[in-house]
Amino acid sequence: MEQNTQNSALLVMDVQQATVAMLKDSENYLTTLSKTIKKARENNIPLIYVVIGFREGYPEISPSSKMFERIKNNPGFKLDNEDAMKIHYSVTPVKGDIVVIKKRVSAFTGSDLEVLLRSMGIKHIVLSGIATSGVVLSTLREASDKDYTSTVLSDCCADADEEVHRVLTTKIFPRQAEVMTAGEWLK
Repeated sequence: MEQNTQNSALLVMDVQQATVAMLKDSENYLTTLSKTIKKARENNIPLIYVVIGFREGYPEISPSSKMFERIKNNPGFKLDNEDAMKIHYSVTPVKGDIVVIKKRVSAFTGSDLEVLLRSMGIKHIVLSGIATSGVVLSTLREASDKDYTSTVLSDCCADADEEVHRVLTTKIFPRQAEVMTAGEWLK
């Protein structure tokens, strides 16, 4: 783990039952992510899980939001739908892990993530999650604006569009973060 682990945290974002179900092949992704989470715990790196969730009736979703308007028809993101809201069973949080609920694409927007990072002295965030073109992209951009050092674990991110994932992790993300595989980070 190349970055100073004293001020680092691993963010596991939107790896919920409903989002994992959108992936064509989730098995390899979940295996890699699970190993990475285990190794982070062994190295005392804090884990922060980020999930998206809305109240009954979705009052947080503006009718002008093209992206979130589609969610209103998906019961998988209602806070009272425990099955869909659950973090995937293969990467379930354990005692001591933190779960943050967000209301927008970025892990920062509509959540207390920044307050937690500041209070924990975290200056370096390691990003993983579904989707590369959604939560990972938006969180990385906002983290950069907030002066966090970031690492993106390319094989711990997934997107329904493999070409979009490739372009983001090889051409766009390196402008704002170190991009590496989980294996490279775990060395």
